[in-house]
Amino acid sequence: MKQILPSENAIEVSNLTKHYGKLLAVDHISFYIKRGEIFGFLGPNGAGKT
Repeated sequence: MKQILPSENAIEVSNLTKHYGKLLAVDHISFYIKRGEIFGFLGPNGAGKT
């Protein structure tokens, strides 16, 4: 059985792209959030943060 080691990262995102119909909201973003970090997305209303 292969042992899975715990990661220091709580969330890892790699090359994320999101479209809403023809609207490109996010284009190839990558980031990670370490365990215990506080992280937030900032931007205007309607910018695709959710």
